[in-house]
Amino acid sequence: SVTIAKKYPINASAATVRNEMAELLERGFLEMMHTSSGRIPTPIAYKYFLQHLIIEDTLPVLQEVAIKQRLWSKRYEFEKMARQAVLSLSETTHQLALLITDDDFITFSGAVNLLDYQEFWDIEIAKSALHLLDRSDALNEIFRRNSFGGREVMTAIGDDIGLEKLRYSSFVFAPYACGNRTGYVAVLGPTRMRYENIIPAVRYTRNLLQELGENW
Repeated sequence: SVTIAKKYPINASAATVRNEMAELLERGFLEMMHTSSGRIPTPIAYKYFLQHLIIEDTLPVLQEVAIKQRLWSKRYEFEKMARQAVLSLSETTHQLALLITDDDFITFSGAVNLLDYQEFWDIEIAKSALHLLDRSDALNEIFRRNSFGGREVMTAIGDDIGLEKLRYSSFVFAPYACGNRTGYVAVLGPTRMRYENIIPAVRYTRNLLQELGENW
């Protein structure tokens, strides 16, 4: 609370911050991972942020051009284009990026990025995340179950994933239709990922796949 009061221009004392945090804890927006830990946002808090507070970043034009150039040369070979898409998305977001089709083709990049976050330092949690990369049926089910609201880009946060070991993980994903191929492009990372950067990156990748597949 002292750090927050000093770091941010909120014009409140540390005691006021503690009181506000106690109320957020009571309302279910904060939780403690274990007895001696500090507070962290709950999935409810992240969903509130995404619905009411997020201000998305704008992808730099040069970055958009660079991504499009990578995919352009592979635009007539879906699997190669998909590979370039996840490579670019992983590099842009610094997370694990994946693309899956409804007929169970899957490609991914950046799995090593998971180890940059302490949420995945537990070997069983890391194994659970990586095991999903061999389970196209499970991934498709997660995405279908969390596809609602008519949005271009959606999220599956914490318990939405349906796996206890991934309670502090999130997917940001978008459905795509590329020629006769349909599926999802997604990013997997900790619940505290930078959604304001990742959502526009997933959206741009999805739109680019659809644009390049229009003439198939």
